[in-house]
Amino acid sequence: MIAVLQRVQHAQVEVEGRITGAIGPGLLMLVCAEPGDSEAQADKLIAKVLKLRIFSDAAGKMNLSVQDIAGGLLIVSQFTLAADCSSGNRPSFTGAAGAEQGRRLYDYCLATARRQHPQVEAGEFGADMKVSLLNDGPVTIPLQIR
Repeated sequence: MIAVLQRVQHAQVEVEGRITGAIGPGLLMLVCAEPGDSEAQADKLIAKVLKLRIFSDAAGKMNLSVQDIAGGLLIVSQFTLAADCSSGNRPSFTGAAGAEQGRRLYDYCLATARRQHPQVEAGEFGADMKVSLLNDGPVTIPLQIR
């Protein structure tokens, strides 16, 4: 699975004029399933995201996780993370899982995160989403779980 984490002051997702998810301080997680992915990769990804120490402690060092700060987690599906731009000028997205597998693993990530963290919000799989955020730092972390 591929993910991009952004430490945010706030973030929200809008679909057709309605807000589907919004958080205050925390993490915006863009996530993409790849063809060989399973629940095992999703479990590893969520465990890593919840424990990743990228929030500042009292001394100003990145030493706290989203769980430590009781921050929000906004999870948004984004198949374009699997883009291959190596040939020509139009990206290929064959590296992304198909819609059925992608939806299943996205839903699994949401359910897993919600069991382990009290504040999890979501985008809408397959929708044309408008994501807005105030990046904090900026801190942006790419992750790839095999």
